[in-house]
Amino acid sequence: MKYTTLGRTGLKTAVISFGGIPIQRSDAANTMAVVDRLEKHGINYIDTARGYTVSEEYLGRALKGRREKFILATKSMARDYEGMKKDIETSLSNLQTDYIDVYQLHNIKVGDFDTVFGGNGAFKALLEAKKEGKIGFIGATAHGTDSLEKLVEEHRQDIDTLMFPYNIVETQGHRILQKAKEKGIGTIAMKPLAGGNLDNRPLALRFIAASGVCDISIPGMGDVAEVDKNAAVRENLSPLTEAELEEAEKVKKELGSRFCRRCGYCAPCTVGIDIPSNFLFVNYLRKYGLADWAAERYRTLKVNASDCIQCGACEQRCPYNLPIRQMLKGVVSDFARYEESKKY
Repeated sequence: MKYTTLGRTGLKTAVISFGGIPIQRSDAANTMAVVDRLEKHGINYIDTARGYTVSEEYLGRALKGRREKFILATKSMARDYEGMKKDIETSLSNLQTDYIDVYQLHNIKVGDFDTVFGGNGAFKALLEAKKEGKIGFIGATAHGTDSLEKLVEEHRQDIDTLMFPYNIVETQGHRILQKAKEKGIGTIAMKPLAGGNLDNRPLALRFIAASGVCDISIPGMGDVAEVDKNAAVRENLSPLTEAELEEAEKVKKELGSRFCRRCGYCAPCTVGIDIPSNFLFVNYLRKYGLADWAAERYRTLKVNASDCIQCGACEQRCPYNLPIRQMLKGVVSDFARYEESKKY
């Protein structure tokens, strides 16, 4: 595994590291197997979050007895002092450790800054925890360039790491991430496979490595096979050829910007729709020549896109401001056309 230094933290991190979102859809035994394989491949940076339901707990059990072999990062959506202080203690308990290497402000938005960095804000709790040795460094994650820029311009001395979406189709943060690196801030690419929408894993991960603005990328890994696939890319992190750059540009044009990253932040749906799964299945219908397979899986959903009541609660939570209600209508329409075509 190739390693790099994560900004001014001095942490030696695997260039391709571990994103913990999928673990919440797993179980404790599978998580143990995943961490075993991470250790085997030398993938030493583990990212999780308070918001990833059982992810911290499963990882805590799996890391018991080998905590020192990994760099551990988690994050909290708390914005006030008491909330963050409580979440730090919960994370320490769940992860069965007495320190966390990087604790991050999760999905910070421009409207949160006054509260977070105010006199009784979450940042105060993070500073206290750092002085007490409970956390090593303070980070932040964001989904909008306005938040990213505000962090770099106004809080570059406060934040040691920044996590932001960066992949073939999402390079909007390139200039700001470059500036962050120049200031010594560690930069982390989330959504490196665009929420599973990028099929060519080697191309996607090499694209990020070649960008020069992201120290590491953290593709989500929910099973041993995904760990192996990501680790295999380490064999060739060379710059992209002209042909590969053309391929990346073609993918970018085809996918566009209106797509689901399967982050799950839209949940819970008011009527119980698994929104990411609906979008996943329709993508198989539209793009991959697996219409029959996709339709069969869609039929197994007890609640699907056709049950949407158009309340809009999901759109308020989506960090990418997707028109989810409209997109769900598209899912219903496309599967209806498929079913109609099968009649003839």
